[in-house]
Amino acid sequence: MKNYITHDEWCIVEEGFHPEHNEITESLMSLGNGRMGQRGNFEEGYSGKTLLGNYVAGVYFPDKTRVGWWKNGYPNYFAKVLNACNWTGIEIRVGAELLDLNTCKIDEFRRVLNMKEGVLERTATVTLSGGRKLRIHSKRFCSMADDEAGAIRYSMVPLNFTDHFSITPFLDGNIRNRDSNYDESFWNGIAHEAYGQEGYLVLETKGNPYQVEQFRVATGMKFDVKIDGASLTTTVNIASREKYVAGTVQTEVREGQEITIYKYAVNLSSANYAHDELIPKAKAYITRITEKGFDRMYAEQVQAWAGKWEKNDITIAGDVAAQQGIRFNIFHLGQTYTGEDERLNIGPKGFTGEKYGGSTYWDTEAYCIPFYLSTADQKVARNLLVYRYKHLQKAVENAAKLGFTDGAALYPMVTMNGEECHNEWEITFEEIHRNGAIAYAIYDYTRYTGDESYVTDRGLEVLIGISRFWKQRINWSEDKGQYVMLGVTGPNEYENNVNNNWYTNYIACWTLRYTLEVIDKLWKEDSRKLNEIIFKTNLELNTELAEWKHIVDNMHYPFDENRQVYLQQQGFLDKQLLTVADIAAQRPINQRWSWDRILRSCFIKQADVLQGLYFFEHEFDAATIRRNFEFYEPMTVHESSLSPCVHSILAAGLGLREKAYEMYLRTARLDLDDYNNDTEDGLHITSMAGTWMSVVKGFAGQRVTDGLLSFKPYIPEQWDGYSFRIGFRGTLLKVTVSKQSISIENASESALTVLVNDKRVFIDALASVQL
Repeated sequence: MKNYITHDEWCIVEEGFHPEHNEITESLMSLGNGRMGQRGNFEEGYSGKTLLGNYVAGVYFPDKTRVGWWKNGYPNYFAKVLNACNWTGIEIRVGAELLDLNTCKIDEFRRVLNMKEGVLERTATVTLSGGRKLRIHSKRFCSMADDEAGAIRYSMVPLNFTDHFSITPFLDGNIRNRDSNYDESFWNGIAHEAYGQEGYLVLETKGNPYQVEQFRVATGMKFDVKIDGASLTTTVNIASREKYVAGTVQTEVREGQEITIYKYAVNLSSANYAHDELIPKAKAYITRITEKGFDRMYAEQVQAWAGKWEKNDITIAGDVAAQQGIRFNIFHLGQTYTGEDERLNIGPKGFTGEKYGGSTYWDTEAYCIPFYLSTADQKVARNLLVYRYKHLQKAVENAAKLGFTDGAALYPMVTMNGEECHNEWEITFEEIHRNGAIAYAIYDYTRYTGDESYVTDRGLEVLIGISRFWKQRINWSEDKGQYVMLGVTGPNEYENNVNNNWYTNYIACWTLRYTLEVIDKLWKEDSRKLNEIIFKTNLELNTELAEWKHIVDNMHYPFDENRQVYLQQQGFLDKQLLTVADIAAQRPINQRWSWDRILRSCFIKQADVLQGLYFFEHEFDAATIRRNFEFYEPMTVHESSLSPCVHSILAAGLGLREKAYEMYLRTARLDLDDYNNDTEDGLHITSMAGTWMSVVKGFAGQRVTDGLLSFKPYIPEQWDGYSFRIGFRGTLLKVTVSKQSISIENASESALTVLVNDKRVFIDALASVQL
């Protein structure tokens, strides 16, 4: 665990340069605006340990799967969000010396991500050869107001010398993905042009048999150089070649003068523009933002983030580390996905790195949707559901590749366009519980919003496809006289190819049950609409529904009668049952043990049985949840970023407050403190929503009960109080929990009744109550 980031309520601060942790800091200080983003790299370049990363949302490459053997149904490729054109670069030469913080002496250094404003700022004083001292100050952001643009202000002051400076802002498309399966570049240069202080590149993804249409991205830049506030009129030397454009300005800078570079850039994708429009639109975009200028763009950025924080901020009194942690998580969620484009989703690394390919996982449905339901306009979460609906036919095709028929749908474990592209067989073929998470998201959205229209317009078709898959995937066991599910991997990926994973069996049957309930409700309320769906899906109403009900009534769930706990899988008790305390010196096991040893052990990567008890806690009594929690949590190593938040929420509900706080701090500061030694390759974006849930669903006990928003709040001992904002069915509430009272402020024009500790509380429009 690292501990070099300064605790601060609103900022991520690196005091003094830590080159050994630079890639971690680059991840932590990544920027984005939903359309584009980049890691916290230095503008002037750095020859030390660094992972250069710039990304454009929705642009990917189907990198051919690299395996030594093949199986029927195996994906042909693994989709990669591409490391795109580097637009932030500014090469600096002072005299003949290239400015590089890896080779010069660093006297002072401070790097700050201002989360309140969405701005990355850096100050440094360095000593160059000959004892020349130079002060550097940079500020940049990806604009939330102009979401295909970014801006940089980079200044230098020679403190004890006068010399010639060579300034070269550039666009560089000669980049690669570090995770390329075959160490190849994924880009071809299509066009390049530069003149004056402007430059444009058009790159196209390489041809690939698995991609019908290649992506093109036009990146444009314009820059201005000033000395003590006055623009230079010197000649700009142009460089323009395939995948690279630059403009160089040379000038003398005297001791004490400030030379400042303003650089503006845009990234426009062929997903949004026709090929022949890319450069003209990029030029128009550049003209528009440069006319605004840096200061106005910055003011709009601050205003846009203020609007976000007004809806989603959580304040914590008396614990700066916890406060920093929660805002860090909320900030990255806010800049990764805005919900403006239903074609986009939430990659596990967002705009912070390449690992996991940047594709869509079940994380979105299981962890992220609750956050967006409560902190953004209703359409944001709905668009995440629409994304899956539009991929329904692909899900049917994915199932067909594995031998399923008649409209059975298997949603992919990993996808960009609805097609499965995960390249590990035990995940691709066996971790099928992801289908259940997508069904659960439909239920979760409907329960929270009260919006039944999505289920009837789109959701029921998805539920029917998933239910058909479960029916075919389950088989009857003559030995048990029950239905079973064989050869699966549950959420705990430290067990593969097991039989009757309790969670998978449960969520499969829950999906069948929920689908039956939706059909029954629609039959009573809108039989015409139901008949349309029956016709569209070729649903055999009597036959299929009877089969689903028979499975629900006769499913096998492994259970230990002695301990009175559900078994993670049929053979779990054959393992040597140890606790994490027994192997404390050997953790993390995923970096120290062989895979064979891990698979044979009892140790659990993340919530598995407990994942089901978290989803469906209303179907189990507290004693059952407690027994299972006390059995499984001591065996859980939490080596998945998705694990601590579920345990924190369950522990809070059980009154295990110390454990709840321990797990909260682990999830909130997972990346900030690099708990799992893996922050350098990007942040864990999707699990960050779990941090929000740990406060709101955990400590505040937020649920939806009989259509009412409900709370059962308490304060961790380490805090003096906390508050959060939450949207619910058109209202916006601010909930404040102190040691003396609970207050709820209604900032909306309509009244609302909520439950607080099981008591109904009426809150008038624009009013507040204190309890």
